[in-house]
Amino acid sequence: MTATTPLIEARNLVRRYRTGATDVAALRGVSLTIMPGEFVAIVGASGSGKSTMLHLLGAVDAPDSGQVLLEGRDISQLSDADATRLRLLRIGLVFQRFYLMPTLSALENVELPMAEAGASTTVRRERAKSLLSFVGLGERTDHRPSQLSGGEQQRVAVARALANKPALLLADEPTGELDAATGAALIALLQQLNRDGLTCVLVTHDAALARSAQRVVTMRDGQIVSDERVAEPVA
Repeated sequence: MTATTPLIEARNLVRRYRTGATDVAALRGVSLTIMPGEFVAIVGASGSGKSTMLHLLGAVDAPDSGQVLLEGRDISQLSDADATRLRLLRIGLVFQRFYLMPTLSALENVELPMAEAGASTTVRRERAKSLLSFVGLGERTDHRPSQLSGGEQQRVAVARALANKPALLLADEPTGELDAATGAALIALLQQLNRDGLTCVLVTHDAALARSAQRVVTMRDGQIVSDERVAEPVA
Protein backbone atom coordinates (compact mmCIF):
# COMPACT_ATOMS: atom_id res chain seq x y z
CA MET A 1 0.00 0.00 0.00
CA THR A 2 1.45 3.36 -1.05
CA ALA A 3 1.00 6.69 0.72
CA THR A 4 -1.60 7.65 -1.89
CA THR A 5 -3.66 4.49 -1.40
CA PRO A 6 -6.59 4.79 1.05
CA LEU A 7 -6.22 2.81 4.25
CA ILE A 8 -9.97 2.37 4.38
CA GLU A 9 -12.65 3.29 1.87
CA ALA A 10 -16.45 3.14 2.10
CA ARG A 11 -18.32 3.02 -1.20
CA ASN A 12 -22.03 3.79 -1.42
CA LEU A 13 -22.92 2.15 1.89
CA VAL A 14 -26.57 1.43 2.58
CA ARG A 15 -27.73 -0.02 5.90
CA ARG A 16 -31.33 -0.47 6.96
CA TYR A 17 -32.82 -1.75 10.20
CA ARG A 18 -36.32 -2.98 10.84
CA THR A 19 -38.00 -1.75 14.03
CA GLY A 20 -41.35 -3.47 14.32
CA ALA A 21 -43.15 -2.65 11.09
CA THR A 22 -40.87 0.32 10.35
CA ASP A 23 -37.90 0.18 7.99
CA VAL A 24 -35.24 2.65 9.13
CA ALA A 25 -32.46 3.73 6.75
CA ALA A 26 -29.40 4.23 8.98
CA LEU A 27 -27.08 4.89 6.03
CA ARG A 28 -28.20 6.15 2.62
CA GLY A 29 -25.44 5.60 0.08
CA VAL A 30 -22.48 6.92 2.09
CA SER A 31 -18.95 7.09 0.68
CA LEU A 32 -15.83 8.02 2.64
CA THR A 33 -12.09 7.70 2.03
CA ILE A 34 -9.53 7.75 4.86
CA MET A 35 -5.82 7.89 4.11
CA PRO A 36 -3.03 6.35 6.21
CA GLY A 37 -2.08 8.56 9.15
CA GLU A 38 -5.27 10.62 9.26
CA PHE A 39 -7.21 11.46 12.43
CA VAL A 40 -10.88 11.76 11.47
CA ALA A 41 -13.83 12.63 13.70
CA ILE A 42 -17.33 11.61 12.60
CA VAL A 43 -19.95 13.78 14.29
CA GLY A 44 -23.71 14.12 14.29
CA ALA A 45 -26.77 13.92 16.48
CA SER A 46 -28.09 10.63 17.84
CA GLY A 47 -29.58 8.65 14.97
CA SER A 48 -27.49 10.37 12.31
CA GLY A 49 -25.78 7.10 11.32
CA LYS A 50 -22.31 7.78 12.69
CA SER A 51 -22.07 4.68 14.93
CA THR A 52 -23.52 2.51 12.15
CA MET A 53 -20.81 3.91 9.88
CA LEU A 54 -18.10 3.06 12.40
CA HIS A 55 -19.42 -0.48 12.85
CA LEU A 56 -19.28 -1.05 9.10
CA LEU A 57 -15.74 0.35 8.89
CA GLY A 58 -14.73 -2.03 11.69
CA ALA A 59 -16.42 -5.12 10.20
CA VAL A 60 -18.63 -5.30 13.29
CA ASP A 61 -21.65 -5.15 10.98
CA ALA A 62 -22.20 -5.63 7.24
CA PRO A 63 -23.92 -3.24 4.81
CA ASP A 64 -27.04 -4.12 2.87
CA SER A 65 -25.23 -2.82 -0.20
CA GLY A 66 -21.96 -1.07 -0.96
CA GLN A 67 -18.40 -1.96 -0.06
CA VAL A 68 -15.81 -1.33 2.64
CA LEU A 69 -12.21 -1.78 1.55
CA LEU A 70 -9.44 -2.03 4.15
CA GLU A 71 -5.93 -1.91 2.67
CA GLY A 72 -7.53 -2.69 -0.68
CA ARG A 73 -9.43 -5.74 0.56
CA ASP A 74 -13.22 -5.87 0.50
CA ILE A 75 -14.24 -6.57 4.12
CA SER A 76 -17.94 -5.78 3.77
CA GLN A 77 -19.23 -9.36 3.53
CA LEU A 78 -16.80 -11.44 5.55
CA SER A 79 -17.86 -14.52 7.45
CA ASP A 80 -18.13 -14.09 11.21
CA ALA A 81 -14.87 -15.98 11.70
CA ASP A 82 -12.98 -13.91 9.13
CA ALA A 83 -14.39 -10.63 10.49
CA THR A 84 -13.36 -11.61 14.02
CA ARG A 85 -9.85 -12.43 12.82
CA LEU A 86 -9.62 -9.13 10.93
CA ARG A 87 -10.64 -7.12 13.99
CA LEU A 88 -8.19 -9.05 16.13
CA LEU A 89 -5.20 -8.32 13.90
CA ARG A 90 -5.84 -5.14 11.88
CA ILE A 91 -8.47 -3.02 13.66
CA GLY A 92 -8.38 -1.70 17.21
CA LEU A 93 -11.79 -0.92 18.72
CA VAL A 94 -12.49 1.36 21.68
CA PHE A 95 -16.05 1.79 22.95
CA GLN A 96 -17.83 4.12 25.34
CA ARG A 97 -18.28 1.38 27.93
CA PHE A 98 -14.78 -0.08 28.15
CA TYR A 99 -15.85 -3.78 27.99
CA LEU A 100 -12.99 -4.98 30.17
CA MET A 101 -13.06 -8.47 31.69
CA PRO A 102 -13.89 -7.81 35.38
CA THR A 103 -12.05 -10.85 36.73
CA LEU A 104 -8.78 -10.02 34.94
CA SER A 105 -6.12 -7.49 35.91
CA ALA A 106 -5.28 -4.55 33.66
CA LEU A 107 -2.26 -6.48 32.42
CA GLU A 108 -4.30 -9.60 31.67
CA ASN A 109 -6.96 -7.56 29.85
CA VAL A 110 -4.30 -6.12 27.55
CA GLU A 111 -2.70 -9.55 27.06
CA LEU A 112 -5.98 -11.17 26.05
CA PRO A 113 -6.07 -10.24 22.32
CA MET A 114 -2.41 -11.22 21.98
CA ALA A 115 -3.17 -14.60 23.51
CA GLU A 116 -6.02 -15.03 21.03
CA ALA A 117 -3.59 -14.18 18.22
CA GLY A 118 -1.18 -16.86 19.41
CA ALA A 119 1.58 -14.69 20.91
CA SER A 120 3.85 -16.36 23.46
CA THR A 121 3.45 -15.62 27.15
CA THR A 122 6.73 -13.72 27.27
CA VAL A 123 5.95 -11.56 24.22
CA ARG A 124 2.46 -10.63 25.29
CA ARG A 125 3.48 -9.94 28.90
CA GLU A 126 6.24 -7.56 27.84
CA ARG A 127 4.10 -5.78 25.26
CA ALA A 128 1.19 -5.41 27.71
CA LYS A 129 3.52 -3.86 30.29
CA SER A 130 4.91 -1.49 27.66
CA LEU A 131 1.46 -0.43 26.49
CA LEU A 132 0.19 0.17 30.01
CA SER A 133 3.24 2.31 30.71
CA PHE A 134 2.59 4.22 27.49
CA VAL A 135 -0.98 5.06 28.57
CA GLY A 136 0.22 6.10 32.02
CA LEU A 137 -0.77 3.00 33.98
CA GLY A 138 2.57 1.35 34.54
CA GLU A 139 1.90 1.24 38.28
CA ARG A 140 -1.62 -0.20 37.92
CA THR A 141 -0.91 -3.41 36.01
CA ASP A 142 -2.22 -5.72 38.75
CA HIS A 143 -5.44 -3.79 39.40
CA ARG A 144 -8.78 -5.15 38.26
CA PRO A 145 -11.28 -2.86 36.50
CA SER A 146 -13.28 -2.34 39.71
CA GLN A 147 -10.14 -0.87 41.30
CA LEU A 148 -9.64 1.66 38.49
CA SER A 149 -11.34 4.96 37.73
CA GLY A 150 -13.38 5.39 34.55
CA GLY A 151 -10.52 7.20 32.87
CA GLU A 152 -8.08 4.49 33.86
CA GLN A 153 -10.40 1.78 32.56
CA GLN A 154 -10.67 3.56 29.23
CA ARG A 155 -6.87 3.80 29.04
CA VAL A 156 -6.66 0.05 29.60
CA ALA A 157 -9.20 -0.35 26.79
CA VAL A 158 -7.01 1.77 24.49
CA ALA A 159 -3.93 -0.30 25.42
CA ARG A 160 -5.89 -3.49 24.70
CA ALA A 161 -6.96 -2.09 21.31
CA LEU A 162 -3.29 -1.50 20.45
CA ALA A 163 -2.13 -4.94 21.57
CA ASN A 164 -1.80 -6.53 18.12
CA LYS A 165 -0.44 -3.39 16.40
CA PRO A 166 -3.55 -2.56 14.34
CA ALA A 167 -3.47 -0.49 11.15
CA LEU A 168 -6.61 1.38 12.22
CA LEU A 169 -8.02 2.52 15.57
CA LEU A 170 -11.79 3.09 15.76
CA ALA A 171 -13.25 4.80 18.82
CA ASP A 172 -17.03 5.00 19.37
CA GLU A 173 -17.92 7.81 21.84
CA PRO A 174 -14.78 6.99 23.88
CA THR A 175 -15.26 9.96 26.22
CA GLY A 176 -18.99 9.44 26.78
CA GLU A 177 -18.53 7.92 30.25
CA LEU A 178 -15.78 10.34 31.30
CA ASP A 179 -15.75 13.79 32.89
CA ALA A 180 -14.42 16.70 30.84
CA ALA A 181 -10.86 16.68 32.19
CA THR A 182 -10.46 12.91 31.89
CA GLY A 183 -11.99 12.99 28.41
CA ALA A 184 -9.51 15.66 27.36
CA ALA A 185 -6.63 13.52 28.62
CA LEU A 186 -7.91 10.58 26.57
CA ILE A 187 -8.15 12.71 23.44
CA ALA A 188 -4.57 13.88 24.03
CA LEU A 189 -3.56 10.22 24.15
CA LEU A 190 -5.32 9.52 20.83
CA GLN A 191 -3.60 12.54 19.30
CA GLN A 192 -0.23 11.17 20.45
CA LEU A 193 -1.00 7.80 18.88
CA ASN A 194 -1.88 9.58 15.64
CA ARG A 195 1.36 11.60 15.72
CA ASP A 196 3.16 8.27 16.08
CA GLY A 197 1.56 7.19 12.78
CA LEU A 198 -1.65 5.38 13.76
CA THR A 199 -4.75 6.13 11.69
CA CYS A 200 -7.60 7.05 14.06
CA VAL A 201 -11.34 7.45 13.47
CA LEU A 202 -13.39 8.87 16.34
CA VAL A 203 -17.18 9.00 16.56
CA THR A 204 -18.68 11.62 18.86
CA HIS A 205 -21.81 13.75 19.20
CA ASP A 206 -19.64 16.56 20.58
CA ALA A 207 -18.58 18.86 17.73
CA ALA A 208 -16.20 20.80 20.00
CA LEU A 209 -14.42 17.60 20.99
CA ALA A 210 -14.14 16.64 17.33
CA ARG A 211 -12.01 19.72 16.68
CA SER A 212 -9.11 17.79 18.21
CA ALA A 213 -9.03 15.75 14.99
CA GLN A 214 -7.48 16.81 11.68
CA ARG A 215 -10.71 16.30 9.77
CA VAL A 216 -14.38 16.46 10.78
CA VAL A 217 -17.06 14.51 8.90
CA THR A 218 -20.61 15.54 9.81
CA MET A 219 -23.53 13.15 9.33
CA ARG A 220 -27.25 13.81 9.29
CA ASP A 221 -30.11 11.42 8.51
CA GLY A 222 -27.78 8.69 7.29
CA GLN A 223 -25.74 10.88 4.96
CA ILE A 224 -22.52 12.88 5.04
CA VAL A 225 -23.41 16.57 4.88
CA SER A 226 -19.91 18.03 5.30
CA ASP A 227 -16.28 16.91 5.32
CA GLU A 228 -13.85 19.57 6.48
CA ARG A 229 -10.18 19.85 7.31
CA VAL A 230 -9.37 21.38 10.69
CA ALA A 231 -6.83 24.17 10.25
CA GLU A 232 -5.48 23.90 13.79
CA PRO A 233 -6.67 20.84 15.76
CA VAL A 234 -7.27 21.57 19.45
CA ALA A 235 -4.43 20.13 21.52
